[in-house]
Amino acid sequence: MTTTGLVVFGLVSLLALMSLLPPLAAKLRLPYSVLLAAIGFILGAVVSLRPDLAVPSPMLHDIIDALASVEISSEAFILIFLPTLLFEVALAIDVRRLLDDLAPVLTMAVVAVVICALAVGFALAAASPFGLITCLLLGSIVATTDPAAVVGIFREVGVPKRLTTLVEGESLFNDAAAIALFALLLEMLLSGGDGSIGDTVFRFLVSFIGGALAGFIMARAACALFPFLGGWPKAEITVTIALAYLSFVVPEHYFHVSGVVSCVVAGLVLGSTGKIRMLPHTFEQMEGVWGQLGFWANSLIFLLAAMFVPRIMEGTSLLEFGFILLVYLATLAARGVTVYLLLPLLTRAGLMQRINNRIKTVIVWGGLRGAVSLALALAVIENTAVPAPMRDFIATSVTGFVLLTLFINGITLRPLVGFFRLNRLNPVARGVRDRAKLMTLGDVATDLSEIARAEGIDREIADAALSSLEARLAVARARSHRGVELMADEMVKVGLTVAAAHEVERCFALLNGRIVDRRIAELLLREAQHVREAVRGSGRRGYVAAAERGLGFSQSFRFALWLQRTTRFERLLTDALADRFEFLMAQRQVLAGLVPFSRDRLQPLIGEEPSVEIIKLTSRRIEAVEESLLALKLQYPAYAAALQRQYLGRIARQRESAAYQSLAANLVVSGEVERELTAELERHWTGLDKRCKLDPELSAIDLVSRVPIFRDLDIKRQQSIAQLLAPQLVLPESKVVRRGDKGDAMYFVASGAVRVMVEPSVELGSGDFFGELAMLTGHPRNADVVALGFCKLLELKARDFHALLGQDAGLKARIEQVAKERLNHV
Repeated sequence: MTTTGLVVFGLVSLLALMSLLPPLAAKLRLPYSVLLAAIGFILGAVVSLRPDLAVPSPMLHDIIDALASVEISSEAFILIFLPTLLFEVALAIDVRRLLDDLAPVLTMAVVAVVICALAVGFALAAASPFGLITCLLLGSIVATTDPAAVVGIFREVGVPKRLTTLVEGESLFNDAAAIALFALLLEMLLSGGDGSIGDTVFRFLVSFIGGALAGFIMARAACALFPFLGGWPKAEITVTIALAYLSFVVPEHYFHVSGVVSCVVAGLVLGSTGKIRMLPHTFEQMEGVWGQLGFWANSLIFLLAAMFVPRIMEGTSLLEFGFILLVYLATLAARGVTVYLLLPLLTRAGLMQRINNRIKTVIVWGGLRGAVSLALALAVIENTAVPAPMRDFIATSVTGFVLLTLFINGITLRPLVGFFRLNRLNPVARGVRDRAKLMTLGDVATDLSEIARAEGIDREIADAALSSLEARLAVARARSHRGVELMADEMVKVGLTVAAAHEVERCFALLNGRIVDRRIAELLLREAQHVREAVRGSGRRGYVAAAERGLGFSQSFRFALWLQRTTRFERLLTDALADRFEFLMAQRQVLAGLVPFSRDRLQPLIGEEPSVEIIKLTSRRIEAVEESLLALKLQYPAYAAALQRQYLGRIARQRESAAYQSLAANLVVSGEVERELTAELERHWTGLDKRCKLDPELSAIDLVSRVPIFRDLDIKRQQSIAQLLAPQLVLPESKVVRRGDKGDAMYFVASGAVRVMVEPSVELGSGDFFGELAMLTGHPRNADVVALGFCKLLELKARDFHALLGQDAGLKARIEQVAKERLNHV
């Protein structure tokens, strides 16, 4: 067999072997990475010892020859496998949750890498004959973690998702930080240790931040391509594969920043926007493709790296075993410092939720090392510029350390979880389990009875089948009522969590049905995810607080408002108003479906009283959304009508398209007929997705004409006055003026209403004005003035006030008369 044939034969043999290992790992209750390492070690020993030579089997000889021929360099390990591993994990992470826990993730990743490298480096420098730079380099290699085992166990035992995200996020950025630090330290080692600590830290930060920026830009560019590739799933998925490798290679090679960080950030960005930019079935296909690629890459890199272990560990001395043990203890201590000391500080600062000591212990013990550490060690082995004793020292220490973490920590991790009883359901989870079982068994019994009657199955046979279900139902009923009264609040929290997840699903349904566009869908999803996280953290209180915050005005909206007031530039404010309008209309549609969902699906699961409470909370949230929407409708009725027409049109298009797809799926019409009908449908609704035009109606001359005291003036006089008046939009419940402030302007109400906070309060509407007293008397403001809804005001600065009154005696008399009346009531 040729060399190429042997390599292909070897890789295919490894793939065949890999297919058998996941079920074997599950049966043996071992972490998959531990089993991979064990099998790889055995294969490496077989290749080295060649036991097949004593067996006259040409096929067996060829298999072992093929395995021996599959030798991949460290550069190939990193360039072929690492982008796939990093990108696949990054795609699966919930970016919104990751951002919420960014402080602990970066602490566990970047800070922990530095702590680990320092702990290992100084410990080995004191005990070994090698210099500090060499020992720090070894510390950076062993700082990378493999989260597969601990994440898998966390998912099995139902640890909160935020903790799973913490471990996954740690691994992602941990690998990036460790590899960036490894590259810097290796360069320092080869250059003789030149460069100060400050210079090293600066270069590390530049590499890390530059890589993150490069990955973000490249991922956004890739996302911009998806609308042009709509309908071609294979092309879109190919773009994601290209992005994984380009984001790894281009920043590293051309801009000399971290390709690892770039690849991670690119995967996070694509994972967060892919569901919005891609069609649902395309995103599902992409997840399937990347899941398969990730499985291959993780398995192959582990097997191939582990096959080097027998050769590396051959002839290891007792002193070298001592170094391995020292590295093991130092890394364990460093991880303990991070988890037990730094994370509680973040909790006290309000940057993360509290983690109990049992879970902290599991996180510390679950810091397994794996293929990335072995690949980096291999990179040192292959670098002939590194002196041979250093290469042997690093290779032996890293390899032995990885084996210790896998075969000691990995094997004992599950028993440790059992010892701490983390694999047991809490009372609330047991209550939900029992109610879910009761609801499901009841549905199955009803369905089975109806099917037996419809199919004409003998009554005796049907009753026999139903009897076993009835017995299980009786047990489930007894369990479901046991202790439920003691956890009503917890049941409300569970129900709100399920309802928030359903809210996210409804947001995707609106997007997939093209009822809302991608921009509004992103806003809806962001809000729904905030609500879901708030419920998980603080239950009912968090739900209410998050819903209230969601109806507030964002910083970008307030910036657009400020920009309009100061420069009269309206474009950003127009877009912000339109976004809020569409967001509120879409959110009302999303929330409307939560009430029947809570009544029909949640009530059997959590009980009547908790579901009634959830319906009340949802109803209040709907009312708040409708109030916010009404405030906008009163100000912009024409735009509201246009949005409602557009919404109905999109509903009609979605229903008609779904009907054609159903006809084709049931073979009522051919695929060609469906395509023709769909094309005709799209032609009919051309322009439906184009954004309706919103006019903020902040033209000074138009607003001047609405004020009664200006209305009867000729157009030239109105225009001259309009040049002095600055139009502005005021948000509901915001203070236009504050008591005690200097009176530097007065205001005319063009539309809307304000309340003057005096005793008793006074409401002013369209045509009224306020703020003139402070300018006439020179005294500070004597009251707060609050907008009752969206208001359009005309602001007249003090410097223009007297000039305007001097030009118009009638206007002067009118304002002075009103001021006199108000002074008499002060």
